[in-house]
Parts: sequence; C-alpha cells; structure tokens
Amino acid sequence: MASYYFALLLLLAAINAKAFTNVDWWERASLYQIYPRSFQDSDGDGVGDLQGITDRLEYLREIGITATWLSPVFESPMSDFGYDISNFTRIDPIFGNLDDFDAMIAKAKQLDVKIILDFVPNHSSDECEWFQRSIRKEPGFEDFYVWHDGKIDPMDPAKRIAPSNWVSVFGGSQWSWNEERQQFYLHQFQDKQPDLNYSNPMVRQYMLEVLEYWLDRGVDGFRIDAVPHIFEKQNDDGSYPDEPISGWSNDPNSYDYHDHIYTKDQYPTIELLYEWRQFLDEYQRKNGGETRVLLAEAYSSVETLSQYFGNGTHWGAHLPMNFNLMYLNGFSTARDVENSINYWMDTMWSNHHTANWVVGNHDNDRVANRMGSHKVNMINIIVNTLPGASVTYYGEEIAMSNVPTECTEISCDSRDPERSPMQWEPKANAGFSQGPSTWLPIAHDYEIYNVESERKAARSSLNIFKNLQKLKHTAAFRNFKAEGGFSYKALSEQVLQIIRAIPKREEYMVLVNMGNKLEYVENIDERIFECILMSPHSPRNYGDKVNLSGRIYLMPYEAFVLRWLER
Repeated sequence: MASYYFALLLLLAAINAKAFTNVDWWERASLYQIYPRSFQDSDGDGVGDLQGITDRLEYLREIGITATWLSPVFESPMSDFGYDISNFTRIDPIFGNLDDFDAMIAKAKQLDVKIILDFVPNHSSDECEWFQRSIRKEPGFEDFYVWHDGKIDPMDPAKRIAPSNWVSVFGGSQWSWNEERQQFYLHQFQDKQPDLNYSNPMVRQYMLEVLEYWLDRGVDGFRIDAVPHIFEKQNDDGSYPDEPISGWSNDPNSYDYHDHIYTKDQYPTIELLYEWRQFLDEYQRKNGGETRVLLAEAYSSVETLSQYFGNGTHWGAHLPMNFNLMYLNGFSTARDVENSINYWMDTMWSNHHTANWVVGNHDNDRVANRMGSHKVNMINIIVNTLPGASVTYYGEEIAMSNVPTECTEISCDSRDPERSPMQWEPKANAGFSQGPSTWLPIAHDYEIYNVESERKAARSSLNIFKNLQKLKHTAAFRNFKAEGGFSYKALSEQVLQIIRAIPKREEYMVLVNMGNKLEYVENIDERIFECILMSPHSPRNYGDKVNLSGRIYLMPYEAFVLRWLER
C-alpha cells in the first residue's frame, strides 16, 4: 500500500512538473519598461544613456525582473523622442554607440536579464534616407511610403486636396503635401513620421533585415509600436475612403472626431504579425537559444488582440499588451477590477491560455496620479499576483509620481510628466546624473521615494515589489496553467480576492480592500493561513495566523498575501 501512495505522489509530481515545463519564459515573466533618456545618465549631460542602463542592470536582477524593454535608442531627429527613426540600425549618439549597446547586451546575458527593443515599423522619420529616396522616386523606393496625388479641389480645379478625411493621432490631416514630389504622403502620427508602405514587398524585406540585425546582436525580442496603424484601407481604384463621424468629438481636427474603421486594425496587419512571428521562430530554430518574443502595443478590442495572438494555425505576437487595468482610477472598486480582468480572460485565457497585465507606460499618467499614491502598492500586488506576465514602467516599483514640467528647448510634450528621471537616492539629481541639470526636472519628493531609502524600509513599495517577484517563483504561482491553479473574484463591492495554488498542497490568497472604509469578509475558507506580505496600510505582521472561517476585517486600502502549506 505504501508503494502505491508513493507511486501516486510521483505521478502527481510529474503532472505538476509538466504544467511547469509547458510554460515558456515569457508567459510568466516580470517585464520592465525603461525610458532610456530617464533611467541613468553616465556622462553628466543630463540625459540617460546605454552605459547608464548597463550600470543599473544589477538593480533589475535585484528586483526580480525577467526582461526589460527599452524605448527607442536608434538614430533620430527626436521630433517624437526616438519614435521618428532616421536609421533603424544605428544608435543615436545621445545614448552612445554600438559598442555601448554590445556591452549592455553582454552584461545583461551575464545577469540573465533579457533585453527587448522597441521596434517602430509603422513609420520612419522624414529625415530617413529611405524617405528622401522615395521623394526622388529612386528605383525601388518609388512606393516605399504611402503616396497619392490627392483629389481635385471642387472649389478650384487647379488645386489638389487630401485624398481622404483621415485625421492623425496628434490632430490635423493624416496627409501632407510634398512639394518636391508633388504628391501627398500619409502619416498617421506627426508629419515628420511618414508611414511606410507594407503593401510593398521591399519594405517588408527591409524590416525583416532590421529585426535580424538586432537579433544577431543578441536581443531577446521586440515590442512592436503602434501595431493597429500599420495598414490602411485602399479602394480598388487606388482611392482612400472617408471615415465616418464618431460622435465622440465636435472638433474635426481631433483624432476622436472619426470612427477609424479604415485606418486601424486592418486584416493585413494581422497577417504581417504572423509573418514576423514566423521569422522569429525560424531564427530560433536556426540559432538555438530561448524564445525570442514579440510584444504588440495595440489599444484595440480584446477580439482583435486575440487575432494578433493567433488563429489556431498561425501565431502572432506572444504578448498583445493588455492595457485594461490602466483604465482604473481612484474610484474603481473591486468589482470594477474583476470586470476589467474578465474582459481579458473571457477571450484571451479562454481561447489561448495567455495573460499579461500592464501597469503603466511612457504615454500615460503614473499609477500614483491615476489612482492616488495610497493605491500604488495594491495595484502592484494585483498585477503581480494575477496569472501570466506583468509589465512595470520604471519607477512604479518605488511609487514615483508625475512631475510638473514646462516647455524647454529640449522638450515640450504633454507626456513629459510621466517621463521624469528615475529616483535612485536622496542626493543631488536623485542619483540620476552627476551633471548640473537634467533633461526633465527631478520630483520634489525624491528624498522620500527613491531606491536607496526604500531598500531600508520593510514595507516600502520597493520591498513589496521585490517580495512579489519572489512569490512568482513558488510552485503555486508557476502552476497557473494547471487545473485549479488560480482564481479571482470580488468578494464584495470593495474586497478583491486572488488565489494561486497547487490544490491540497500549497496555496496563496490575496485580499485587497479597494475602498476608503473598513471592510470585512467572512467564512471564505475553513483553513488557517499565515500572513507573508502586507501593504503599509495593513496592521498585520509577517507570520500572523489568520483563521478564514471567521470574519476578517480589512483596513482602508489594505492588501495582504496569505499562505497555506500542507502539513
């Protein structure tokens, strides 16, 4: 009989092991976005650079990061801070050079921290050689970008007007007239960011060569910028259809004025993602190593994101980025959180068994500003205890806030407040730079919210974040693809519960009070759990025993993690 039970235990262990080994690294990764201008300045010019990132890679290892993706570091006029690329295979001198890049890659591999680059395929800079050659209609480059003669102006037949009523993301027409070529060119973003023409096989080949160039230099994947905008609808006669009015704005020059049924999420974009995925998979087969990944930035419906992931026979982006939790605000309840999670899980988990949770990025206010500084820890706890991958914007792990900015010669962007320099220590320039000034101002509260100070405080945001990453390596957290591996629900209007488990062996229960009042739950389990992680708002201590068969009170904004182990 004893041998029978021993064999049964071995079988169960094998099943659990298989569940673990069937999970690729990216499926449960802790991803971390670095905005290179703001992470670490190594040469005193007030702007972050590649050497600075290299110097701080050990910090990423310390806090449990699997992979970091860098906003663009390529050669650029910086009209849109690197998202207007003039050369896709050169490093901009602001950030260093290829030697600096290679040194960063080497150090990252030594530390087992993966590097993911921002890939900006939709457009280039208007200063890119390709665009200049296209203007001149040089052989092979005539249709490298989207050009059109425009329509005859009904008020003046001698003039031409834009081919369609399309409005750019930044406002105004998507079409600009080029005097030298005597045609309009398309730009879904700035007029200095002309759209590449992916109906041209030469464009597709050039961009595959860009991917291969950086893969050969050792990167572990790419975050694809502005995916929904890559293709547009063109009529059979070569014209472009007008988009209908949306009713969301009264300003005809606003992006919200139209319903973008012809300039977003076109089916050829899905096919292009499958093409890129196939290229990366083939690269791995030829060169070995771990999976090279694609992250897709797409503010699209979950049904569209599902297609971007795959259709059952073809595979696309490994991680179509899930921005749903970023729409929560300071008034959001536990039921709001559950609904936000369901929106993703009902489609993406049901169809593909994949999940990822983005907490912030360089285009949106920080969590402390969207929800309040008192809710940063609870959001980090939620994001890092849900199944799948988490994506953290630099500084969110220490509860950084937006920093008020003013227009300068360097920058005048409405998104600057969330791009302020990283706060490393309570010293001059927060340890970001040894220079006399920084490209954006340092937060006034940097002496409180910084890495060095938070390392010393047991319940600091930083230490909570680090402990959450350690939890991700436990057997129960790694078991999320197995039956009974996780669950989540709002136990009441304000109290959220998340469970990660190997049933009957190991279980973690997360309880979060989203509200500003004392809340309670009762009779949620018959077992006694142990408290192992607490937010600053919690009166509980590490090791406290919690009997879940009774009534459990939660203080306003309190969050904690409980553990049960089979004895």
